[in-house]
Amino acid sequence: MKQLSNYFRDKDIQQLIGKQLRVGVIASSIIVFIGGIIYLSRHGHEQPSYGDFTGVREGLTNLPGIWRGVMENRGMNIIQLGVVLLIATPIIRIAFSVIAFLIEKDYLYVVITLIVLGIILFSMLGGLAG
Repeated sequence: MKQLSNYFRDKDIQQLIGKQLRVGVIASSIIVFIGGIIYLSRHGHEQPSYGDFTGVREGLTNLPGIWRGVMENRGMNIIQLGVVLLIATPIIRIAFSVIAFLIEKDYLYVVITLIVLGIILFSMLGGLAG
């Protein structure tokens, strides 16, 4: 039985990771563009009030709220989903790198990459920022 690393060459893995980055950026751009069109078609005629600061609207600060707004076809929530996808794209790339290093049996880089991934996920999900 051939080793898994023989089936996946280093170049193939790097091309897969590069393709994932391109697809993530393009998909998030399309989602933001669609959300922008929806938002402007509904709110483009409104006069902004620069004297009042309202902050972030409820439902845009967490994934369930964003998803509910997307299901309700709200432009701002669709834009926010595109931004979240754009942020998730390099994180997914790091996860793919862990798999690539495992296939190559480069365990030092597996550990280093897992530490980086852990730090990023902890900082995002840890709730210490407020």
